[in-house]
Amino acid sequence: MTNAAPSAPSPFLEFSREEWAALRDRTPLLLTEPDIDRLRGLLDVTDVEEVRDVYLPLTQLLSMYVRATSQLRGTIAAFAAGARSGGADRQGQWTPQTAPPFVIGIAGSVSVGKSTFSRTLRELLAGSPDHPEVGLITTDGFLYPNAELERQGLMGRKGFPESYDQRAFLRFLSAVKSGQEAVQAPVYSHLVYDIVKDERVEVKRPDILLVEGLNLLQPARTRADGRTSLAVSDFLDFSIYLDARRSDLKRWYTDRFLALRSTAFSDPQSYFHRFASLSDDAARGLAAEIWTSINERNLMDNILPTRGRARLVLRKGADHRVERVRLRKP
Repeated sequence: MTNAAPSAPSPFLEFSREEWAALRDRTPLLLTEPDIDRLRGLLDVTDVEEVRDVYLPLTQLLSMYVRATSQLRGTIAAFAAGARSGGADRQGQWTPQTAPPFVIGIAGSVSVGKSTFSRTLRELLAGSPDHPEVGLITTDGFLYPNAELERQGLMGRKGFPESYDQRAFLRFLSAVKSGQEAVQAPVYSHLVYDIVKDERVEVKRPDILLVEGLNLLQPARTRADGRTSLAVSDFLDFSIYLDARRSDLKRWYTDRFLALRSTAFSDPQSYFHRFASLSDDAARGLAAEIWTSINERNLMDNILPTRGRARLVLRKGADHRVERVRLRKP
């Protein structure tokens, strides 16, 4: 028997689905099948088994990170308070009234299932008495309004990094992480495919804030003056990347596009109402064109290259269920 060549070092711990599921210990499942039905998106297959095997170990892990981060913040605050008082024994702990939220970023391609994943994770995390207040926002609210995208010639690149008001998003995250009592974010409507004018969602210092979006893990950019700007990932305490094969992502996108003809697209107010009457063949052709020219290009150029920057990668199989897990080593 010959010795196998040693594998290249990896910054990740690798788990099969079965190995990951075994980590949930005795954590009870608080969501019922009707609860999961309510959280599920169009054509999503998340069920009790998926929640038990994938989400419960994850909520355990995240709760550990939340507790550890809180302890670290208290230690640093006490250290800083001691320095300010000339070394006197003072407690500098964060209080529930001033502590910033633990921010979790959830990234991945269009059609990978980020919305259902985020809603379900929020429900599970909020079931813990240690952190009952869990907020959720999406980066869609920080897209430029359609009028501005049209002015800049970016409507065909909606969802690409340049289509977002990055400065506004960074200001929002900075305010959240500074512990401000209430911070507002714009609201995006998928029905009208645009920012809702004069409407805001308010984030009131939750224990945990989930932030869901395509390009959350983009690295910092070098500005024209040579200095490095802040990146969204600088404000994340934990990051999750939902991963899948390109062929599966395309198929899921196409299936959802076809299903939307009789749901969201059928609303006369929908931006995509003109597609509601398309035949199956015409809808498949249009979905393939949109996927190839916009979503796949964004995936390959901007989203997929950030996968290795995530703290946790959940790899989905062709049936939309998580089959492997990669956790970055400490």
